[in-house]
Amino acid sequence: MSTGKALQQSVMQQPEPGNSPKAGGRLARLFRTENMMLAPAIIVLASITIFPFFYLIYASFMNYALAIDDPTFAGLRNWVRLFKDPAVAHSWKVTLIYAVAGLALELVLGVGMALLLYSTPWGRNIFVTLWMLPIFVAPVVAGLLGWFLLNSSYGLYAWILQLLGLNIDIFGNASTALPAVILIDVWEWTPLITLIVLSGLQSLPTEPLEAAEVDGASYWQKLRYVILPLSARIIVVALLIRSMDIMRFIDKIFITTAGGPADSTKIIGMRLFEVAFRFMDIGYAAAIGLSMLFVTILLGQAFVKVMYGR
Repeated sequence: MSTGKALQQSVMQQPEPGNSPKAGGRLARLFRTENMMLAPAIIVLASITIFPFFYLIYASFMNYALAIDDPTFAGLRNWVRLFKDPAVAHSWKVTLIYAVAGLALELVLGVGMALLLYSTPWGRNIFVTLWMLPIFVAPVVAGLLGWFLLNSSYGLYAWILQLLGLNIDIFGNASTALPAVILIDVWEWTPLITLIVLSGLQSLPTEPLEAAEVDGASYWQKLRYVILPLSARIIVVALLIRSMDIMRFIDKIFITTAGGPADSTKIIGMRLFEVAFRFMDIGYAAAIGLSMLFVTILLGQAFVKVMYGR
């Protein structure tokens, strides 16, 4: 009798599914003060992001030009044109060269400088501050700086090359224009790679390094077998951030070469700008923009898989 009564009381005391402590805890976390304070900003950010995204998808299926008052449905015409357009294919080829060469140089120089600063026993903060200065320069200003330094008429570097017997119009030659804008981009964004990698190096556990020193490992052995493997994910994160930006930023190219000469520096972002604001073909430009988004997402997924070793 007592056992049955105790069982009945335990059943009556069980909380209902909707009022379980676990559910209540999740609900309380959802409506915490900090979440409620962030909610208006998140709603505004989502509204100004989601609507343009879906409108971009809508425009990619329309015959939509700024000179046309009423856009008409075009079906897959813009997308078929995208895959058949040799100018877009050429821009993707230039983008591939621009991205791979730029990222490779930024990775080597950025990681090397991060390792050098990590090993610096004194004055590290001063050197880091000086090395980070190009990041704070606006991309347009970096483009203007490159233009004034490399211009064949009054550029300092062009004048030095002329003294050495190399009379080259750097931005006017198809073989030198792309390397020039790549080097300008490397100058501006290598410090970002350094900053990310250096922050990762400073957060490394000290036990493996101390064990390697006790075992008598040289600096290069510690670098190869301890430091670089532990920093691999940080390096991948730095590459992910730069790979997403390098296709979108056209400021320096627009200022220095405007995509020329002979489309030798016209990356896909410049092609998008030209189609949208020179030819006023918004529908086709929307399709190009969405293709850039898809490529960026694929790159991000590839870097994430590499980072987690999948």
